[in-house]
Amino acid sequence: MTPFIELDRVGLTYAGRDGSTHAIDEVSLSVSKGEFVAVVGTSGCGKSSLLKLISGLHPPSSGTVVVAGEKVSGPLEITGMAFQNPTLLPWRTTINNTLLPLEIVEPYASRFRSQHGELVLKAKELLGLVGLAGFEQKYPWELSGGMQQRSSLCRSLIHEPQMLLLDEPFGALDIFTREELWSVLQTLCSEKKPTVVLVTHDLREAVFLADTIYVMSDRPGRIISRADVNLRRPRTLDDTFTPEFMALAHGLRTQISNAKNK
Repeated sequence: MTPFIELDRVGLTYAGRDGSTHAIDEVSLSVSKGEFVAVVGTSGCGKSSLLKLISGLHPPSSGTVVVAGEKVSGPLEITGMAFQNPTLLPWRTTINNTLLPLEIVEPYASRFRSQHGELVLKAKELLGLVGLAGFEQKYPWELSGGMQQRSSLCRSLIHEPQMLLLDEPFGALDIFTREELWSVLQTLCSEKKPTVVLVTHDLREAVFLADTIYVMSDRPGRIISRADVNLRRPRTLDDTFTPEFMALAHGLRTQISNAKNK
């Protein structure tokens, strides 16, 4: 099967006034269509830079990035993205923040006005899936941090992207809200079936959500190991206390620690 995302010996060096920074070195990996991949490692190892390469927001310094059978040469419209900060527009309500990509991304943008009612129903259905029914007309400042992040996830999926890129989407939340949103994201991905790449520091989060986990070394980031997560789906928070789950998380921690100490 042809990979949906394929990186072949990709490197990335940032040029700056104080010299260059070699962020990523010789990274090769492949992601199948519909697969959920997590990338873990220490701060500054190049995880977020990897997402920039996959999304086409930054060109590689060496190697090639291929998505959906095409070499990446610029930003990809098939992508949905969510970040640690929800970045909701403060003057737009929850539903209007959710609808934003449909006003910009084709084929929705050209028919946004004529199909507005239908698209509003689509947004309401998605917000209902994440527990935001009844909050459609609230502004970001009227929502909790967890509710803002739910809205952000809906915005990243409303245009049904083939690829979802997540950069520490729950990193700023308390542990209880974070765990709750793991289940929300799992449900959304089960419903919409995008190909997902998640960058996270949270090893439990990676094991809970992912099918495959890649571990990156310290800068310059290299892939030093891959782990397949063969746990049943859907996963529950009770699963995080099982020996199998804890062994996977502990193994990842050991690999990152060993790489850091070399």
